[in-house]
Amino acid sequence: MDSARIIEGLAPFLGSNALSTEQLAQISAHLELLLKWNPRINLTSIRSADLMVSRHFGESLFAASKLKPLVPPAASLVDFGSGAGFPGIPTKIWIPELDVTLIESREKKATFLNEVIRTLGLRDVAVANRRAETLGTQADIVTLRAVEKFEFALPIAQGLVRPGGMLALLIGSRQVSSASSFLHQFTWQEPDHIPLSSSRVLLIGHAPQ
Repeated sequence: MDSARIIEGLAPFLGSNALSTEQLAQISAHLELLLKWNPRINLTSIRSADLMVSRHFGESLFAASKLKPLVPPAASLVDFGSGAGFPGIPTKIWIPELDVTLIESREKKATFLNEVIRTLGLRDVAVANRRAETLGTQADIVTLRAVEKFEFALPIAQGLVRPGGMLALLIGSRQVSSASSFLHQFTWQEPDHIPLSSSRVLLIGHAPQ
């Protein structure tokens, strides 16, 4: 997929922001690997490159652009259930100073993530091939997107957020009430509606100190 189509596909999610040449190259390389590996290990049900750009990369970069002004210096991020690397890897591309851990319990997907990290030349990114509840560390930011058993995952995600940290959820609008009621001690921002979607939102919560 050529760069012009990628830029066009991402435009609704980036607003007035623009990708650098290096960022565009990294996204292109990640997309190429996703298209190559997906038929073998089913990283995503989406088969169209254009839809991968908008649904996966666009949504992730939209979240990253909203998080960037809130990120403290030298912050750490844990991507819970990273799968094919979303939103963790595009967030790292958008905010290079982050120290990122991608949690992925399935070995084949973890292998894919390590290949993406190697190919893109990303530093300070590690893959934790284990269940999230066994990680044993906390981060300034925890991201969660499209996980199974959402309400079961919420308290695990909560445990990964350090005091005063943030939880960023890419979820359906119907799940907003579940998040705010299950994690009522968090201070929740108003949901940001994701471009080109009628039902998906970014919900950011701030953990108590």
